[in-house]
Amino acid sequence: MTTEAPARVPEPAGGDDPRTMRIFAIGIGVVLAVAVVLRFVTQSDLWLDEALTVNVSRLPLGDISEWLRHDGAPPLYYWLLHGWTEVFGTSPVAVRSLSGVFSVATLPFAYFAGRRLGGRTVGWAAVLLLAASPFAIRFATEARMYSLVMLLVVLGYLALVRALERPSLGRLACVAAVVAALLYTQYWSMYLIAVVGLGLIWHAWKGPDAESRHAARALIVAFVAGGIVFLPWVPNMLYQQEHTGTPWGEAVLPNAVFTTMLEDFAGGTHIENFLNFWLSNLLFLLGVFGLWVAKWRYEIDLRARPGVRVLAGAFFATILVGALASFLADATFQSRYASVGYPLFVLVLAYGIGRIRDVPVQAVVLVVIVALGLVGGVRNVRENRTQGGDVGRVIAADYQRGDVVVYCPDQLGPATSRLLDDSPGLTQMVFPTGAPPKLVDWVDYTQRNSEADAGAFAQRVLDKAGPDHTVWLVAANDYSGGNEGKCEQIAAVLQSQRPASSVPVLPNDSIFEAMGLTKYAPA
Repeated sequence: MTTEAPARVPEPAGGDDPRTMRIFAIGIGVVLAVAVVLRFVTQSDLWLDEALTVNVSRLPLGDISEWLRHDGAPPLYYWLLHGWTEVFGTSPVAVRSLSGVFSVATLPFAYFAGRRLGGRTVGWAAVLLLAASPFAIRFATEARMYSLVMLLVVLGYLALVRALERPSLGRLACVAAVVAALLYTQYWSMYLIAVVGLGLIWHAWKGPDAESRHAARALIVAFVAGGIVFLPWVPNMLYQQEHTGTPWGEAVLPNAVFTTMLEDFAGGTHIENFLNFWLSNLLFLLGVFGLWVAKWRYEIDLRARPGVRVLAGAFFATILVGALASFLADATFQSRYASVGYPLFVLVLAYGIGRIRDVPVQAVVLVVIVALGLVGGVRNVRENRTQGGDVGRVIAADYQRGDVVVYCPDQLGPATSRLLDDSPGLTQMVFPTGAPPKLVDWVDYTQRNSEADAGAFAQRVLDKAGPDHTVWLVAANDYSGGNEGKCEQIAAVLQSQRPASSVPVLPNDSIFEAMGLTKYAPA
C-alpha cells in the first residue's frame, strides 16, 4: 500500500559465480521436485472436514449453496471441487489433487512477488520457503479451500502493487476479481481485505503525491466492486453467523492465537518443527528490523524496512483483527484460518534471508530452514489424520445385512461412512437426529444436541436393529457442542441390553480425529 521504491537488497557478493549458480540451480530443482511430489502424496484417510467438503461438493450444483447455509462456509471452493470430481472422481487422491494443483500454481507467483519485494534472491527464497513449508504442504494434501486462499493472496499482492504503479482498468479489474474470489472462498479473507482497505484509505488521503493518491482511490473503487460481487451471498453468510458458528470448539484468547498459528506455520510441535519455529521467527524479525553491518553483525532499526513493513503490518493486523473478532463472537480459532496471512509471512521471511549479505551464511540458513520444512512435509505423508478409515474397514469386513451403525457424535460420520458406501443392507444413523452420516447439520447444533435424549435414541437404535442384528457404535467422548456425556449414555444403554460386546478399535489420542468402535452382538 505504498508507491515508494521496493525495499530491494543488493545481491550477495559472489552470487553470480558460475559454479555457485550451478549449485543453486541444482539445489532449487531438487527442492522443487521433492516439494511438488509431497503435495500429491499422503497416506491419511479423509478426515471430517475433507469428507464433509467432498460430500457437499457432490450435491447437485444448485443445491450446494443451500446446504452450505447449514455448514458455515462460502461456496467457491465447493463449486470448483464439484467440477473437478465430475472429471477425476472422488478417491482420496483425486479430491485432494485440486488443492495440490492450487499449491503448485502458487510457487511461480511467489517468485514474482518476492522479486518485486526485494530482488532475485528474495524471489527464489520465497519460492523455496513456500515449496518446503510444512504448513503449505499440509493443506496441499487436504480437500479444503486453504491452498486456494494462499494462491489468491499472492495473486492479490501482485495485482495490488501493479495497480498502484499504474491503475489501468485491466489491473483494477484483476484486483476486484481477487477480492471477490477471496470473499467467496474463506470468511477470514474479510479481515485481510478490511486491513488493506483501511491502508488504501489512509494512502488516498496522506499519499506522498497526487499520482499515488489517485491510484489508491482507484483501488478503493476496485475493492468496493469486489465487495458488490459478494453481495448475493451476504444473506447466507448472515444466516450462518446466526445459526452455525463453531460449536465444536471454544473461544481462544488472541495471544494464544498467535502462539498456535506460529507453531503450526512451522509444522507443529515435533523437534524439527521446534527448530523451524525459532529460525522462522528470527528471520521474520530480521526481515522487518534487521540491518546488515558485517558478516556476523546486525543492527536493529525499529523504523523497519520500507516496503516489507507494509507486508509485516498487514499480516499482523489481519491476524489480530481476526483473533479479536473471533474471541468477541465466542468463536474458536484454527491455524488453517491464518492461511489468509501466510503468504505475507513467507514473503517477510524471504526478505529476511535476503538481508543476509554473505553467500555461504545465506545458503546455510536457507538450506537448514528448507530441510526442516521438508522433514515436516515427509511426516505429513506418513501421519494419519483420522481413525475413520480403520473403523470403516473393520465394519465393512465383518457386518451382516440388517446391522446398524451409530455415530456419536455425528461429526464422526463423514470420514467413516466413505468406507461403507458399498455395504448393502447396512443402516447408518447419527446422534441425535438418526439421519444418514454423509453430512453434518451445524444449524443450532449445540442447542439441538443438548436437548436430545440419549437414552431414547439408544432405544431407537436397538428397536431398529431388532434382536437378531449387531449394533456398531462409533464414538468419541470428548466432543463439545452439546455432546458432553451423550455418547457415554448411549453406550451404557446399549451395554445394559447387549452385554456381549467387544471393542475392535480403541481410540488413539495421538491421531487428530480419534474414535473408537464397539460391537454389540445380538442378545
